[in-house]
Amino acid sequence: MTQLELARSGMISPAMERVAEREGVPPEAIRKGVAEGTIVIPANVNHSRLDPCAIGKGMRTKVNANIGTSPDYGDVETELEKVRAVLEFKADTVMDLSTGGDVDAVRRAIVAACPLPLGTVPIYQAGLEAVEKYRSLEAMTPDDLFSVIQRHAQDGVDFVTVHCGVTQAAVARLRKEGRLVDIVSRGGSFLAGWMLHNGQENPLYEQFPRLLDIALKYDVTLSLGDGLRPGGIADATDRAQVEELLVLGELVEAARAAGVQVMVEGPGHVPLDQVVTNVQLEKRVCQGAPFYVLGPLVTDVAAGYDHISAAIGGAVAAAAGADFLCYVTPAEHLGLPDPEDVKVGIIAARIAGHAADLVKGVAGAWEWDNAMSRARKALDWPEQARLSMDPARSLRVHAQHATAGAACSMCGAFCAMAYAKKYLGGGKGRVSGVFDT
Repeated sequence: MTQLELARSGMISPAMERVAEREGVPPEAIRKGVAEGTIVIPANVNHSRLDPCAIGKGMRTKVNANIGTSPDYGDVETELEKVRAVLEFKADTVMDLSTGGDVDAVRRAIVAACPLPLGTVPIYQAGLEAVEKYRSLEAMTPDDLFSVIQRHAQDGVDFVTVHCGVTQAAVARLRKEGRLVDIVSRGGSFLAGWMLHNGQENPLYEQFPRLLDIALKYDVTLSLGDGLRPGGIADATDRAQVEELLVLGELVEAARAAGVQVMVEGPGHVPLDQVVTNVQLEKRVCQGAPFYVLGPLVTDVAAGYDHISAAIGGAVAAAAGADFLCYVTPAEHLGLPDPEDVKVGIIAARIAGHAADLVKGVAGAWEWDNAMSRARKALDWPEQARLSMDPARSLRVHAQHATAGAACSMCGAFCAMAYAKKYLGGGKGRVSGVFDT
């Protein structure tokens, strides 16, 4: 039985118990959310090392880190190094987006090494294999595509991005209306090209029950991809994007009816004043399904700093109800991220998610910030480092500019904290207890 089927039957699974412990909420709250479909627990029955997490309403905002090879760079060891960075800097999930080298070997190595929920985009490998087999992506057959999805599920992949909403009608809408940046989703472009070349409907949409059968067998969570997401802020919330979203809303209902866990992916490049609208639209159309957003990036001109653009949009989106942030690294739009890019992208997305959790009142969020405030008041530098998202950097920066006194080199002898303490009293000083950072 899937987590959704178990929850509907009234059972609290070990995975639900575990995520309740991690979230600091009663197990029954998790069971109820999973049963309603507002929470998902990606947990493939074949992922033996998995330490599950919950994504959705009332949960801490989760952060995904993308890794994976390209046709030009990457091998198994390089990707495992990225996995180590993902674990060290505490992303909640990881996606393998490999398109080069031995894709099966990379994915299987990640499953074996990583306790985080793992996601993939099977159309990437299906397209890669079609080029190798037929010398043409357009020659790919639906059976080829579903065979790859089956392989990923058997290997223990916990959630798969499937661009089921890229239909003939949605593509026709895009062609009619036009866009500044057309299609920027790799999976969306693969499928749109295949459909237009072959004059056929998207097999992921047309044969959706076949997809559900695979997901049901292995309890793979479907992440309904936004193949027509805007790749420039001028295209945000256009008719093609909304056309796709309406289809995804119907498929959410079908997946839940079949007992399959499902979430929905969202944009993309969105100007700041449209971010909240996009979140509200998804929640309404998709019946409260967990919302997984890429950024969103709120400007197109931050190349090299797109992790900052995405963190701004991600904070606003998550505060408005988005549940899951896909990180964006400084290498976005420029090249394949290396382990340092992975680290910086994770930290930026975690800052965005935590800022939103303070607004949403997620359990433990305010306690963490208040602990840091007390440590700062007490000029307790080790405690400040421990509570920070990057303890090593916190300690290093402080040590680089250390002074003879207790204060940092910003104010030195004129430290506001020390001066106020002299006249206002010591307060509580260092906070006791352990906070999960």
